[in-house]
Amino acid sequence: MIVLSSFEPLQAAGVLALPGLQELLACFLGTALISLLGTLAIIRSPGKTGMDAPDGRRKRHEKPVSRLGGGPIFLALMLGALALVALRYFELRSLLPLLISCALVFAVGFMDDLRPLGARVKLLGQVAVALLLYAMGVSIEVLSNPFGQGAVQLGWWSLPLTVFWLVAIPNIINLIDGMDGLAGGFGMFLTLTLAFVGYLGGNSEVMLLSVLMAGGLAGFLFFNLPPARIFLGDGGAYLLGFFIAATSLRSSQKGSVIAALFVIIIALGVPILDTFFAILRRAIRGVPIFSADAEHIHHRLILLGYSKGRALVAMYSVCLVLSLVGISILLTKGVALPVAGAVLFLLAVGAARYLGYVKSWTRLREQISAALTRRRRLEHIRAHARALEFDIEHCESMDAFAELLRDRFRWVGFQPLPASNTRELTLPVGPEFQVTLHCPADDFLESDWLIRADAFATLFERCVERWGSLPAFLCPIPKAAVSVPENAPVPPLATARECHEP
Repeated sequence: MIVLSSFEPLQAAGVLALPGLQELLACFLGTALISLLGTLAIIRSPGKTGMDAPDGRRKRHEKPVSRLGGGPIFLALMLGALALVALRYFELRSLLPLLISCALVFAVGFMDDLRPLGARVKLLGQVAVALLLYAMGVSIEVLSNPFGQGAVQLGWWSLPLTVFWLVAIPNIINLIDGMDGLAGGFGMFLTLTLAFVGYLGGNSEVMLLSVLMAGGLAGFLFFNLPPARIFLGDGGAYLLGFFIAATSLRSSQKGSVIAALFVIIIALGVPILDTFFAILRRAIRGVPIFSADAEHIHHRLILLGYSKGRALVAMYSVCLVLSLVGISILLTKGVALPVAGAVLFLLAVGAARYLGYVKSWTRLREQISAALTRRRRLEHIRAHARALEFDIEHCESMDAFAELLRDRFRWVGFQPLPASNTRELTLPVGPEFQVTLHCPADDFLESDWLIRADAFATLFERCVERWGSLPAFLCPIPKAAVSVPENAPVPPLATARECHEP
């Protein structure tokens, strides 16, 4: 049971207990139209604010794309909710906690889309919004047996459990937002699933609000499907995830069971699985959990030969099946719960092997051992990168520092010149430059080379701060420059001078 004292459905005369198909269709089409027009306005806007530029690594779209797609979705949701209040489907008082918290969490992500805030700042913002919503009366107080007798009073555990739920779902949605149409499509399936859960529970608020969000996502997806002309951005991903988390709490009224949350967890099977794989591989490799990489499920499908369209359809299909499996738990009053658990387990095991996260179950121990060896190697590389940052202060010229850096790069494995057995990695350095690194052409270890390159990102920025440029063998290119010819010669390295002793 979930106590939601401020979210009781309006039972006044003239308010429909359950909306009809016409009302739901009007909500869906109305917000879809608002979102579509708003998205189109952003795409046609001449401004360059909030643009996501390709980097040739993880961001492989052809030209800069706006990250402000969450704005039209937010506008559609708010206007739709206020319209329902004006039509007396709801009282504004009952919607204020959800609307205020969604606006605040959207603001956190939207500001990051305009100018990066950093992972810690965003996490603190999400936690603050979750605490505010908890203070306004939304809390998981009692967990009743979903399919039988008995209940557990959470006591002081109510606060951390509620905050965890409200923070985890937005980050799970944001984590999978790495391919055109993926997070938006998943969100639409999830919100329609929530609408059906509201129907089964006789909750008109959940039905209408979920359909409003589904319509807003539908209008946005018109421009977000491959090839995307606009991205959801952190603002849109946080708004979508927080809305799903908060509305799933609204779907369980006093006296009901926790089954509605089981439905959402199972429907989120693919994003949760992707998050689990990401946390596990980053922990083994010794990189920050919130760092980006190119090894999510959709990246793996593309490496297996899927086109973006086929990969999207495959993941949509799995999401749809899991949503139906989750709904079956409610329809069968828990009989399907063991089946749902088995489906998720088999999905995790099969995905780990098919997608290449596990090369062989019989040699899994060897694979983990090799990964830990690469982690120690990476820690050693990071130590050298930090030492080189100190060397910058003691070298009298960039030429002397370049000699040191070139020797370290040879030890790491980067080559000073391109060759037939190397491939290029580009790394942005501040707002002005990007460098080109040459590493062995080994696709299997591509992610490892990206991590090694990132270990030197701060070093390159310090070098630019000290001398205003970078060593010539790194091929530093101003970001605003016109594309350089493919066979352009690499400038020679200047003669190195001695470094001062500290």
